[in-house]
Amino acid sequence: MIIPRLALKNLLGAGLRTWLNVVVLSLSFVAIIWSQGLYRGMGDQASQAMIEAELGGGQYWQPDYDPLDPLTLQDAHGLIPDALQQMIEQGQATPILITQATIYPNGRMISIRMKGVDPDQNIISLPSYFLKAENDEIPALIGTRMAKSTGLKVGDSVTVRWRDAQGTFDARDVTIVQVMRTNVQTIDQGQIWIPIKTMQELTLMENEASLVVISKDAAGGGSIANWVFKDLDFLLQDVKALVRSKSLGASILYVVLILLAMLAIFNTQVLSIFRRKKEMGTMMSLGFTRFQVIQLFTLEGALHGVLAAIVAAIYGLPLLIWFSKTGWAMPRSVDSYGFAIGEKLFPTYSAGLVLGTTILVLVITTIVSFLPTRKIAKLKPTDALRGRIS
Repeated sequence: MIIPRLALKNLLGAGLRTWLNVVVLSLSFVAIIWSQGLYRGMGDQASQAMIEAELGGGQYWQPDYDPLDPLTLQDAHGLIPDALQQMIEQGQATPILITQATIYPNGRMISIRMKGVDPDQNIISLPSYFLKAENDEIPALIGTRMAKSTGLKVGDSVTVRWRDAQGTFDARDVTIVQVMRTNVQTIDQGQIWIPIKTMQELTLMENEASLVVISKDAAGGGSIANWVFKDLDFLLQDVKALVRSKSLGASILYVVLILLAMLAIFNTQVLSIFRRKKEMGTMMSLGFTRFQVIQLFTLEGALHGVLAAIVAAIYGLPLLIWFSKTGWAMPRSVDSYGFAIGEKLFPTYSAGLVLGTTILVLVITTIVSFLPTRKIAKLKPTDALRGRIS
């Protein structure tokens, strides 16, 4: 125990030099944990919003359906298999029919996706109950982004043109019954929702759908009559990839902060070894081995990381807790990013994140502290007592 006590005493005895290194290193702790928690929170928030509003517990896709290829939507429909129809009747799933269409708001022509959904469904949080028709008009639901780009509002009528299952163009007027506000752009921008029964009749696709969304507590897997099941890992892979890319981009900041802190510790170690040559010679003359002297100086450097973790906890913990509760207000232009996050972004911290960051910094600090001490391995006590290092 003499070496740890001596190392701590020497470290605290260095005064301001020690605390400057500790403060810089503690900033690295807090910055890494804060930014990583922010990106994790962004991913969790976007994933949860998409699950609630669009994905449910997963989706069964008609074999020809590809959401990234609008040219295939004309043929991406088929009769709902009996197994899925049974889940729909039991309230464990809801069908969605999708086709390309064109609307003509205020004399303009805009290509959209027309989607049919059951007004009575409760699988996703889409406010489809507004689509319960009370007259001969075709009710339509749009989002705030769609309303902004088209200039449509509640009560407006707009002409929609589509191609039915036989390839014949048809058109009808629909009435906007509600403009929904949602964080999920994939159910908003460039889309219009109408009752699925009405859409099936208009497009001559009776009892057909493009995909079926199952509830979060329903079991899905494999394929049913060639309808392929897409689980949440597949459906959320774009969100996860975006979060990973953002996290990797932020690693540049981590590297810069850690390099600054490590450079300061490295210089401190070099200066300490240079100025304490006689002390090392005295210790070796008193019976300390070279390994023990190396251990002492390495431990002194490594203790910078321990003190930095303590200092970071003192001011960083309240800061991170406050930030996780109040969130980070996002600019209004965030809608253009195509990412499902709300007006505020709430970071997510975990014990693994904090522990992993702490271990990483402590390991790097120990390695950097050890590198300058390699000269001690060749040190002769007589040379050290004379103030020389060969």
